[in-house]
Amino acid sequence: MTYKTINLSIKNDIATIELNRPDRLNAFSKTMHDEFYQILKIISRNDDLRCVLITGAGRGFCAGQDLGERKTDKPMDLGETLEKGYNTNLRILKTIRTPIVCAVNGVAAGAGANIALNCDIVVATESASFIQSFSQVGLVPDCNGSWILPKLVGLARAKALTMLAIPVKANDAVNMGMIYASYADDEFFDAVEQLVKTVAARPTLALANTKELLEKSYSNTYDEQLDAERDVQRIMGLSHDFKEGVDAFGEKRKPRFKGC
Repeated sequence: MTYKTINLSIKNDIATIELNRPDRLNAFSKTMHDEFYQILKIISRNDDLRCVLITGAGRGFCAGQDLGERKTDKPMDLGETLEKGYNTNLRILKTIRTPIVCAVNGVAAGAGANIALNCDIVVATESASFIQSFSQVGLVPDCNGSWILPKLVGLARAKALTMLAIPVKANDAVNMGMIYASYADDEFFDAVEQLVKTVAARPTLALANTKELLEKSYSNTYDEQLDAERDVQRIMGLSHDFKEGVDAFGEKRKPRFKGC
């Protein structure tokens, strides 16, 4: 199936989602919201995937919401549009157990920045920047930004970044713990390709459960987290991938994980 605003490809059990409105820095339109929803539903139902890559076409990752669609003389219920668009999509995104890599190839502003931060592993070109631009138009952070940003960079820094709408260059984002890594622009796509292949070769069942455990750690007590680790490790100890990992270690070869 083809889409107007997003490119989707699935190859070697790797799904690549490319936001494709380069003339608008991949800003979200209603059509893009709808297509993103359709694609995320497809991804969430595909148990064979070993990695998901989200990136942008052209010179930017995502400039957030296309404000051209918000110009109107009538009052607009942004809560309703948020719930029917970004919130619906992000809730599906969080159900995807497959590891999600976000490759930020340029500016990531507003909702675009926070969509990236909701992914599992975020990398960026050195020239990329992350901007919590909401206060510039009289809004508050959305797309889960008010929840995830302070957990990544700390409350004091999150307040400053959101209130002042300060652009954060990729290297600084790495240093403050906002993202995982940045790469030189001319090395970026090769580095991303290698990262995605590495993730796809890992034991995806273990990665999915690791992802779930880390998310639970925000709300679990110390004892609850110990119990959760115990219960999941019991399951993992009976998996093909655990046996394969141990066998490969003993035989001094690379493991061939199946995600089961």
